[in-house]
Amino acid sequence: MPDTAALDDPVGASLRGPHTHLARRHGNALAYVPDVATFVAVPASPGPADWDDLAWLLGPGGFADLFSSPAEPPPDWPPVFSLTGVQMVGPAAVGPAPAGGPDMDELGPADVPAMLALAHRTSPGPFWPRTIEMGRYVGIRDGGTLVAMAGERLHPPGFTEISAVRTAPEARGRGYAARLVTELMADVLARGERPFLHVASDNAAARGLYERLGFTVRRDVVFHGSRVPD
Repeated sequence: MPDTAALDDPVGASLRGPHTHLARRHGNALAYVPDVATFVAVPASPGPADWDDLAWLLGPGGFADLFSSPAEPPPDWPPVFSLTGVQMVGPAAVGPAPAGGPDMDELGPADVPAMLALAHRTSPGPFWPRTIEMGRYVGIRDGGTLVAMAGERLHPPGFTEISAVRTAPEARGRGYAARLVTELMADVLARGERPFLHVASDNAAARGLYERLGFTVRRDVVFHGSRVPD
């Protein structure tokens, strides 16, 4: 397995590595470009200057999404949310995707409106107009309507995060999520990388699915959302 230390700061490792082309930086603060993701990164033990760098980067009132970061925002940054979860790492091998049902489609820029609509209906996490630039996305349609999707998000060296695993309410129970995630896992492993993901503590159904697919918990995480002071 690649060195899992990269997963201690998956946002920073992604923005300093494979996602450099999607990064903006000021001093020691990093963030994705607008409409790709709201995730930001600061050093593991940030000082006042690091928070000043992030404030400059985001601007007054800017949203700082500290994704599984060990650092907590300064007390004068208005909180938006705090969410506990776990980080899970996938197995070194995976079987073929379950057979049957509609074909899987590769999703591209023309599919973004349908992807945004599905994300809005299911709402397990953020998805923006340019999130698709972070990696490969696949989906399943029913009668021409996109009813399930999954894709690649963070990309620290040696790893690829599987995310945006979403199924419309009327299409649940058909095994679509397992098919899509298995397809992505196989693709990641074929590149010599390992899949990983994050799941909220209160999402027992999703965690159960990932455990059945061979994912194991690496660590607990806390996600912080805050605003830069005006």
